[in-house]
Amino acid sequence: MDVILESLRPLGTDSDCLLIGVFEGEENQNGLIKEICEGEIGEGLDLIISEGELTGKRGNFTLIHTLGKLTPTRLLFCGLGSRADIDSLSLRDSISSALRMACQKRSQLVSIAADSFTDEKVTLKRLLETIAACSQTGLYVYDRFKTAQSTRKVESIRVLLNQSNFKQVSQNWLDEGLAVGEAVNLARDLSNAPPNFMTPADLSNSARSVALESGLTFEVVEREEMENLGMGAIIGVAQGSVEAPKLIVLRYDGDPLNPNNSLALLGKGITFDSGGLNLKSGSGMRTMKGDMAGGAAVIGAMKAIAVTNPTLNVVGIIAAAENMPGGRAQRPGDVVTVMDGTTLEIDNTDAEGRLVLADAVCYAKWLGINRIVDVATLTGAVRTALGEHCIGVFGNDPSFTNKIIEAGFECGERMWELPTFQEYSGQFESDIADIKNSGGPAAGAITGAMIIGRFAGNASWVHLDIAAMSRVSSTAGDQVKGATGSGVRALVAFCQSLS
Repeated sequence: MDVILESLRPLGTDSDCLLIGVFEGEENQNGLIKEICEGEIGEGLDLIISEGELTGKRGNFTLIHTLGKLTPTRLLFCGLGSRADIDSLSLRDSISSALRMACQKRSQLVSIAADSFTDEKVTLKRLLETIAACSQTGLYVYDRFKTAQSTRKVESIRVLLNQSNFKQVSQNWLDEGLAVGEAVNLARDLSNAPPNFMTPADLSNSARSVALESGLTFEVVEREEMENLGMGAIIGVAQGSVEAPKLIVLRYDGDPLNPNNSLALLGKGITFDSGGLNLKSGSGMRTMKGDMAGGAAVIGAMKAIAVTNPTLNVVGIIAAAENMPGGRAQRPGDVVTVMDGTTLEIDNTDAEGRLVLADAVCYAKWLGINRIVDVATLTGAVRTALGEHCIGVFGNDPSFTNKIIEAGFECGERMWELPTFQEYSGQFESDIADIKNSGGPAAGAITGAMIIGRFAGNASWVHLDIAAMSRVSSTAGDQVKGATGSGVRALVAFCQSLS
């Protein structure tokens, strides 16, 4: 799809649908609405406004056909809410919903009156990045296994700017927005894939393809090398499956002469989670093909990082395995040894994400990296704590933690920090080993995070629990039913903020 910048008069532009932003309470002050009201369809538009059908209320969309009286075939008025409340998330939701609605009306050429969407809080840079990203994420469809694929597609988006703005814009803004949107969709594709088409080997091959396309360095640590490195935790999770575990490593060298300027992004890559011998229910297992959403987010972020070029060395590490109840599956009561020598008792085989990430954290430290972020669909408990509107955050370095929270809010991925008080660690003490892999039902999101954080030592570490954010059951705003690509935007924005 093409996203094109043009300096043209919106109402004189030939397109199937023209998107016009409207702020709440400013319907009669909107410049384009005023211009339309002076023309042939003005009386009808006045009536629609007076009856409250066309309003700037957030999430309200009004489509009218111009019937040949204006050059655009259709006008789609997009309610943006009040100027005081607009932010990256609401802007993204509005543009994605509008593009999807235009597509449903079989619009192939869509124009966007950029000036009508801008505000003091919505800079032209942010708007163009958002439009470019939404051209990917808002129109996302996962139809790989559909024999009859949809033919409704937007072929081109024209972003219409006044002459003054047109001279100021940078193509890089669009390029970076497109890169982030494509990265989010890549993470969605990986997480939406059926588990028989997304094994640890398949995930590794997908990462290899991303590396080849993006100029990243790729390597994979296989089971034999894991054994040599002492990675007993990830091996233990995988031993009930016929699929071998993979520790996937992607490298971006943005500051090669400064190895201390490095960041590790770690992703939980459980390509299917049956729960192991602590078997999940049928309904609880239904969406567990997406238990590798953290790993997918890291792969997607690394793809975008290669385009946005931060002055930073970034290593993406994805701990990939299947958690299955085979004849060799680990049992409750087993003890495994993590890469750093810590002994760990298996209290619950369905608490496997912290196990694979324990070895991943140790591997990142072994590489000499002292800044670590892990992303995981770790616990159902985070949904109980925070619902489905923000990512749960845990960390051991307040400054480092605050930076990623700020980066998340800036790009529209809201986060909230939960405590990691030392007293919680008593819940995962073991009678026979150094620790156990579960702290019980109380404060489950906290103890799960703290088990991972225990292996970070003196490194600055942040854990993002995306379990409540990784999938949605219906399409709304920028989210399309299925996998969301949660975490990708925040990781890319965080790397840019460290650059």
